[in-house]
Amino acid sequence: MSVSEHAAVLPSEKSSLRTPSLLLFFLGLLLVVCMCVSLTLGNYPVSLSDIALFLKSWFVSGSSIHSDKQRILANILLDIRAPRLCAAALIGAALSTSGAAFQSMFVNPLVSPGILGVLSGASFGAALGLLVSDTWLGVQILTFCGGVLAVGLALFLSRLYRGDNIMMLILGGIISGSLFTSLLSMVKYTADPTDQLPAIVYWLMGGLSLTDTQTVTRTALPILIGIACILSMSRYLNILSMGDEEAKTLGINVGLVRMCLIFFATVISALTVAMGGLIGWVGLVIPHIARMIVGPNNTILLPASAIIGATYLVIVDDFARLLLNVEIPLGIITSLVGIPFFCLVLRNAKKGWR
Repeated sequence: MSVSEHAAVLPSEKSSLRTPSLLLFFLGLLLVVCMCVSLTLGNYPVSLSDIALFLKSWFVSGSSIHSDKQRILANILLDIRAPRLCAAALIGAALSTSGAAFQSMFVNPLVSPGILGVLSGASFGAALGLLVSDTWLGVQILTFCGGVLAVGLALFLSRLYRGDNIMMLILGGIISGSLFTSLLSMVKYTADPTDQLPAIVYWLMGGLSLTDTQTVTRTALPILIGIACILSMSRYLNILSMGDEEAKTLGINVGLVRMCLIFFATVISALTVAMGGLIGWVGLVIPHIARMIVGPNNTILLPASAIIGATYLVIVDDFARLLLNVEIPLGIITSLVGIPFFCLVLRNAKKGWR
């Protein structure tokens, strides 16, 4: 029996495809509505009619909107709010997709995108970049390289010892994450306490206040490609979630599939840190929400996780911007929301989640 044939007989796929497709459509529509509403929120009031007139002025000559107001709206919508909203949606989708893929691959509902040390490595790279680099692009490059290096170290350590591949990967990730966390502490210790250290601490709290059009443009395509590649491997994830032995009997190259998934998840997770700092709990909590809504079938679970994660982070970013007179770091809010919710889902995790 081939992979596609075996995946086709999963219980969650016996029902008509119409209902999951319709559900994904409504989730996507909810994301669009949230982003449109978020464009209107901020210190400068912008209504949906203002946005409609602004868009009309781009396509219809002789529009009734005043030129001064058009310039103001262009600055607010295109230079400030739209890049930030796109970044929030991309980060939420990337972390949620990575978390859902890792939970299925490791057959563990408690796994998050940082299981192999990518977030610790990326945080170290960001801190080092803020310490030694004079450009924002240099910080982002070091952030990405730090995440990839941490996962590479975890994979190398897992190859040194024989035994259960999953357990060795997790142990390698724990060692790598601890190492780069220690290196991060060293960087913070050597940083200038009046200038560099506050910047490092604030960045590691997570936030999108520094997001601009160039950052989104550079990272959007790799993130979207990575998410698409993970989604294309959803049927393989359905088989891997049954265990390595079952997957091998069905002709799956378990090692190759696992390495491909780790590669794509590492790339998009590291890029999220480069865009918005360390934003935790999204990749751990959102897949559980998606699983409760659509079930365990990864062909539906992965896109649902991406859409729900994007919607969630757009809404959380609105609260970060508007809840107080000063902006709250995004990572603080995701932790405050994620911790109590995760305590609730632990009860369901004990009952089995596949």
